[in-house]
Amino acid sequence: MWGARMIARRFFATAAILVAGSLLMADANCRLMAAPPNVLLVVTDDQGYGDLACHGNPIVKTPTLDLLHAQSLRLTQFHVDPTCSPTRSALMTGRYSCRTGVWHTIMGRSILRKDEVTMAQVFADAGYRTGIFGKWHLGDNFPFRPSERGFHESLVLAGGGVGQTPDFWGNDYFDDTFRRNNRPEPQQGFCTEAFFRAATKFIEENRERPFFCYLPTNVPHAPYRSPEMFSRPYRDAGLPEDLANFYGGITHFDEQFAELLARLEEWKLVDNTIVIYMTDNGSAQAAFAAGMRGKKGTVYEGGHRVPFFIRWPGKIAAGREVGVLTAHFDVLPTLIELCGLKSPSGVKFDGRSLVPLLLGEKIAWRDRTLFVQSHRIEHPQPWRNSAVLTERWRLVNGKELFDVAADPEQKRDVAASNAEVVADLRRQYEAWYADVSARFDEYCGITLGDERADPVRLCCHDWHGEIAPSDQQALVRKVVANGFWAVDVARPGRYEFTLWQLPDGSAIEATEAKLKIGELEKSAPVPSGATNVKFEAELSKGPARVETFLSGTDGKTRGAYYVDVKYVGPTK
Repeated sequence: MWGARMIARRFFATAAILVAGSLLMADANCRLMAAPPNVLLVVTDDQGYGDLACHGNPIVKTPTLDLLHAQSLRLTQFHVDPTCSPTRSALMTGRYSCRTGVWHTIMGRSILRKDEVTMAQVFADAGYRTGIFGKWHLGDNFPFRPSERGFHESLVLAGGGVGQTPDFWGNDYFDDTFRRNNRPEPQQGFCTEAFFRAATKFIEENRERPFFCYLPTNVPHAPYRSPEMFSRPYRDAGLPEDLANFYGGITHFDEQFAELLARLEEWKLVDNTIVIYMTDNGSAQAAFAAGMRGKKGTVYEGGHRVPFFIRWPGKIAAGREVGVLTAHFDVLPTLIELCGLKSPSGVKFDGRSLVPLLLGEKIAWRDRTLFVQSHRIEHPQPWRNSAVLTERWRLVNGKELFDVAADPEQKRDVAASNAEVVADLRRQYEAWYADVSARFDEYCGITLGDERADPVRLCCHDWHGEIAPSDQQALVRKVVANGFWAVDVARPGRYEFTLWQLPDGSAIEATEAKLKIGELEKSAPVPSGATNVKFEAELSKGPARVETFLSGTDGKTRGAYYVDVKYVGPTK
């Protein structure tokens, strides 16, 4: 039921890994295997530090993660952003999320700037085969998709979760349709099974060559669903429905992970595969907080301190904990050194290689100050939902100060008695903010008219403005909202715009439609029963803003939630 049967069958085989992993290589020059190591990077969504049995949670069952915990070196002060897209952007680039253009999960602010170099690109340039299976959440349109960011293979959901507005319409976690290399492909079973199945096939097909497999599942992210056999035991134990499904999703993931790790053993890939497990932010439920304050979305410790396990038998000591301040943007510089990759030219990392810490080298590890910020608005504001982190201190929102060495639960604000510390941390934050905010006024324009990706579907998820609907059910309810899309026209000429209210072929509930692009405005009546309205417009090359308006039969005006844009031909 909990995956214990599979764990028990493999216990003796994996015990050998634990023993081997406890041995450090004495010579730092022997860090690498004779062949470049494979990398399996696994990231769960909204699972916090306390959502694992090995971290003291008395309810959730995670036997695979518990065993991996024992086999791995653990970073116990590993920090990320408090929400999805920002963490993923920093993880992929080795740079602060807001520096990369990502400081929200919607509003076009979850799109990774096209001039950023990703982890996948670094591995691909080194001859690795690269694949992503799960949640990308850094742009659904060209040139921001995984296929343009270094991944050879992909099976991903669109947007930030199953059932969100960019996702295939009607997806509900079971027998869904995901994007296989940018084309819709129906899947069988629960979504986690689909992503693990694709990752397993990718590894099998590339086991004779070095591979980088990025497996960012969408569980246990809301809406909370899981296979009945995994949620029922928690429900029977008296847990509320959402929490039962949240834990059920984690336990189901844990069993799928066991199967994948078993295949690595079967294919004799364990010794030359670096396995990393981490999560993208604090717990969305936080039923067990592991002694920390806050949860997902907050800048207290529970919002951004997450698990990080790394296993490489015979190279990195198993069962050891490192409590030095580390972060998501350290992962790429670390893997570059571990795998002997070439660092991308011209890229200045905010992270640093953790190899000396992982190998237990006796060097002076200089203290550092880290910054966490969760803007979650269209235009960033200094100090908004911010935290300044040092080994001892946490300055929250520029005002509250906590000595986490003495007060890990952040119960006592000691700012009044430590004015000099507050002043120093504020100065450091202000210098950091001035640095990372240099490009805050830029948009990541979705490309129109490129021969490699035409037509393009624009989705309200990427509206710039006050509201950008991200839930399909909000569209079913006809939420009153609007915004504009930032686009980048690749070819001047004539374009066809097709406005949709819903993508399922249902009739538009409006009497008039309007399209606005800069100074250009066009309007047309909406015939009764029409499912879409088409406009043709001539566009110049370069950046532009696209807005739409549907005057509803209820007297309210909404934007067209979806717009298909197709290049028709040169200007007449």
